[in-house]
Amino acid sequence: MITFDEQVAIVTGAGHGLGRSHALALAERGARVVVNDLGGARDGTGSSATAAEKVVAEIEAAGGEAFANSADVTDQDAVKSMVDEAIERWGRVDILINNAGVLRDKSFSNMTIENFAFVVDVHLMGTAICTKAVWDHMRDQSYGRIVVTASSSGLYGNFGQANYGAAKLGVVGLMNTLRAEGAKYNIKVNALAPVAHTRMTDELLPEEAKALLQPEEVTPGVLFLVSKDAPNGIILTAGAGGYGAARIYETTGIWLPPDQRTPENIAERLEEILANDDQQELKSGNEQTMKFLTQASGASIEEGAK
Repeated sequence: MITFDEQVAIVTGAGHGLGRSHALALAERGARVVVNDLGGARDGTGSSATAAEKVVAEIEAAGGEAFANSADVTDQDAVKSMVDEAIERWGRVDILINNAGVLRDKSFSNMTIENFAFVVDVHLMGTAICTKAVWDHMRDQSYGRIVVTASSSGLYGNFGQANYGAAKLGVVGLMNTLRAEGAKYNIKVNALAPVAHTRMTDELLPEEAKALLQPEEVTPGVLFLVSKDAPNGIILTAGAGGYGAARIYETTGIWLPPDQRTPENIAERLEEILANDDQQELKSGNEQTMKFLTQASGASIEEGAK
């Protein structure tokens, strides 16, 4: 039985949709929860504490402990104050679920750089700012569970979401580094790539899909990712009761002698480059470097033996 008794969790963007579902489920299993939500519209405009306060009221009505916070996740001072308040009130922070987000969809030709930057700022920089605010505390207590929220738009692309997709793959890159840096401090960092019917996706989903894609079907996945026995550094996909994993693989590829390193030879041997028979899931950038150095060293020995 996975429980969160005596643990403290911060969930950003918890006034609606996935964040609300995550916050309620954590509280139901014993966590004290900071319900963070700026309370703005889907495009990030406006603000209101009402949404977060309603979720807190639900938690308290069920016998749980929570408080509302309306910090903008891109505001470093406000985020620090939120974390400080949680520690002052409850003594610790064990869990951070980075869920806050906005949408400003347009085809790339019609998208302004301002709207590109705004979406990246909320999703990527907001995740980095919130994670930075809890990082040293988690390191000092030798315990932390952090989730970043990715998306199929970042992993695979989606028309009209260049800004959102760039940000959502960006948080995967952040996770890949933090999983290594946090491991020795018992800080585990994972990514969730959910699909659910929320106000963020309301206009993107056909009506017949909405009933199946409820946020509550995703939340069991995120509860696993922030549990004591969580994995480290995986991308869990979730939606409509289905759970999978997305992985980034690299093919073995080819090695070309110096006199054959031409674009024409790469084009001619593209099928070999793309062949996935021996592809690997690399765990760090250094592993890719070593792959190529090993190929080059082995090939050089073979060339010298001829």
